Amino acid sequence: MRSMMKVLFLPLFQMNTGHHKVADTLIDFLQRQIPAVESKKIDFLSYCNELMEKMVSEAYLRWIRSHPGSYHRLYKTLMYQELSRFELMPFEPWLPYFENKMKKMVEQERPDLIVCTHSFPSRILQRLKRKRALAVPVVNVYTDFFMNSVWGKRFIDYHFVPHQEAKWELMTTYGLDPARIVVTGIPVHDVFMNRAEGRRKRQPAHVLVAGGNQGLGNMMAFLQAARTSARFRYSVLCGANRQLYEEIASWQLPHIRPLPYITDPEEMNRLYDDADAVVTKPGGVTVSELLHKRIPIFAVDCLPGQERINLQYLQRNGLIYHLSGPEQVEQEMLRLLTDDVEKNRFFRRVSDYFAGLEKTAQEALTEMVAAMPQRVAWRVLRP
Repeated sequence: MRSMMKVLFLPLFQMNTGHHKVADTLIDFLQRQIPAVESKKIDFLSYCNELMEKMVSEAYLRWIRSHPGSYHRLYKTLMYQELSRFELMPFEPWLPYFENKMKKMVEQERPDLIVCTHSFPSRILQRLKRKRALAVPVVNVYTDFFMNSVWGKRFIDYHFVPHQEAKWELMTTYGLDPARIVVTGIPVHDVFMNRAEGRRKRQPAHVLVAGGNQGLGNMMAFLQAARTSARFRYSVLCGANRQLYEEIASWQLPHIRPLPYITDPEEMNRLYDDADAVVTKPGGVTVSELLHKRIPIFAVDCLPGQERINLQYLQRNGLIYHLSGPEQVEQEMLRLLTDDVEKNRFFRRVSDYFAGLEKTAQEALTEMVAAMPQRVAWRVLRP
């Protein structure tokens, strides 16, 4: 019998996404604060079949690049509606295969707690729990500003949700006990929770540009429009997109600086502290980091599916400025950044959002781990 408690984190796909970033954030926290806990992250799709993961991820990227409209329509139909729609997908015959793979993985890893940062592992675990084939407690950690219909809900033990509206939805639509739901916001690394007090006025203002990691979206059109202007100083996060980095570097412009992939949260935090505004796509994790840092957020593009739905929530609550047309973006940003009244309104709306949170995901996870029995005999799967 092992004496160390084990927490298993389940994102999906190997590509660097918010699901992995949230898992890494919580793993890093546990390793630093509770070293007696063993944490492990497994990409569930690669565990099932590495070739399948490669084919599915490549098909996903091709689809949203070439046919964003059809992807968004199908996403809303199959993943933003009620549960029955998902169960009727052509994917349904494969679900027993994934159930067996999940059972095998859990039997091999023998975790005391499972944390899902992607909806698909949560769906498979829900099916096992509904059949009473799994006794290990499971936590959903949501990485967008909404909960798609793929996530397991009723049979999942705990939910770390992005806002009070999500908690209300789980209580009223799915009948969940509020004690099983914690409003944590979308988890971010601890370092981003320490915001700089006040920002010195810079001329020209420094704008951080993010969202070109996978070569997706319309960020290049925005940057092309900014080439001939000196209204702002730009730092462009190119991530793993080497083509974007080399293209911007070839311009040799003093006001547009490309940056390579950044993994260190401290370094990323320094960039945020030096930024007057950020232009990005409405990914849940990036936006949450910026909200913690109280930086004005501008979206000039969004991916179909989850980012478009995120954008609707953020706009409805005044937490992001959606700007259309790359030629007008700089002028609109300049107007908003020089309007102190509007900036103060934005900061108040951000404060209102955080007032609805109950605790951080790190605090909630710590309390959960502390309340669990210290490594008792492992919970066996029922036949």
